[in-house]
Amino acid sequence: MEENKELVFRIQKLINENKELNSQFKKLKQENEKLGNENRKYKHLIAKIPADVLPKGLKSAPKSKTLRFRMATVLYLDIQGFKKISESMKSEQVIDELDQIIFHFNNIVEKYKIQKIKTIGDAYMCAGGVPVKNITNPIDVVLAALEMEEYLGKLKEEYEEQGRKFWDLRLGIHTGAVTATMQGRKKISYDLKGDTVNIATRMAAASELGMINMSVMTYELVKPYFDCEYHGKIPVKYKGDMEMYFLKRIKKKFSENRKIGTKPNEIFRVKYLIRQFTDLQEMILDKLERELPKYLFYHNYKHTIDVVNQAELIGYGEGVDDEAILLLMTAALFHDAGHTIGYDNHEYFGTEIAREWLPRFNYSQKQIDEICDIIMATKLPPQPKTLLQTIICDSDLDYLGRSDFIPVSNTLYEELKAQNKMASLNAWNKIQVKFLSAHHFFTKTANSLREVNKQAQIERIKAIINWDED
Repeated sequence: MEENKELVFRIQKLINENKELNSQFKKLKQENEKLGNENRKYKHLIAKIPADVLPKGLKSAPKSKTLRFRMATVLYLDIQGFKKISESMKSEQVIDELDQIIFHFNNIVEKYKIQKIKTIGDAYMCAGGVPVKNITNPIDVVLAALEMEEYLGKLKEEYEEQGRKFWDLRLGIHTGAVTATMQGRKKISYDLKGDTVNIATRMAAASELGMINMSVMTYELVKPYFDCEYHGKIPVKYKGDMEMYFLKRIKKKFSENRKIGTKPNEIFRVKYLIRQFTDLQEMILDKLERELPKYLFYHNYKHTIDVVNQAELIGYGEGVDDEAILLLMTAALFHDAGHTIGYDNHEYFGTEIAREWLPRFNYSQKQIDEICDIIMATKLPPQPKTLLQTIICDSDLDYLGRSDFIPVSNTLYEELKAQNKMASLNAWNKIQVKFLSAHHFFTKTANSLREVNKQAQIERIKAIINWDED
């Protein structure tokens, strides 16, 4: 029996050690990825600096850089009919018309923050997720493809009314890993290589005139938002048969022009912003980790993650819609960002940072104003005026009713002590009892989840207080 007991303990010890090693491995992997991303950003910035301004150590750096992206979406467009039209028209006129089409494509690509890669004759290539990675790049590219198709369709109708021949297109899209070579300093260009590029061209070749053909990889990422039609399989080297889908339109419930389905409506935009939130969160958390003062033992990036998660949880518990969830999570993400500027009045500073960042991520002015009002509601003592403000207040103070209340509250004590704002732990505990006794959760969800445990915390703290000590 003793031997079995000892064996069980040894196994448990090994399991715990294995968990710890796995945890360390994940942290190292995340750190490595973060450093890699930072390295790419800095390389990109350095490439924009004129050579005569660069320090000597950087002047000898090669003019081309190789970057790797785990998820990019490549669009390859082959404009058909170039030779036939050039036989019946002057070559200068054909080139001018082709330039007009390419110019319009460039505007569409810029609109969706996609990187133009190159134009070779009557072929056009661009990629989403390059040079700045983002989770929305398959959607961005598909929206751009629909707009390109719509533009050429209208132009074709005009030409046919005049009895003139016009261009057709075959368009292919594929999502996967790419290697990008960055060249130039003043004007940066990118050259893509890898299977993803080859498969995108194969998708275009296997398409039909006037159709947008995408791989199953892209289809799986965009199918919640777009209507697609199965288009068979194509053999791909080393990958076997790959399924293909024709992109038809934006789903009717997400489309502003419901008949043709090329323009997203407000419902689509909200869902897009929710998906994009992952990118925004990563960037803001990175900013907090780099810029928050070291003495913020409580108001650190971990607290921000906690409030974002609780805002989503309580929000769904209160039955709010998708846009409200987006506003809540965004407000939670920025609610303590102001600590990078100053401790006191950090809520206001957080709204200033939000107003600077959110327009870049296509939030409307109305949404930004409401997010800032939600952030300001977290200022103590909380006096929320709307449902979303009550949710953020309960999310921010969720720890008051959790089992880890005492260790969490002790980090806040250490933070205040480091700034000479708190004399002793005993004095802090007295303040905590007073604060907890006066505090109440605003939402039904938070009350049902946390209120009972909060009352238990009051008794736990009272038991460790020395009431005779000042």
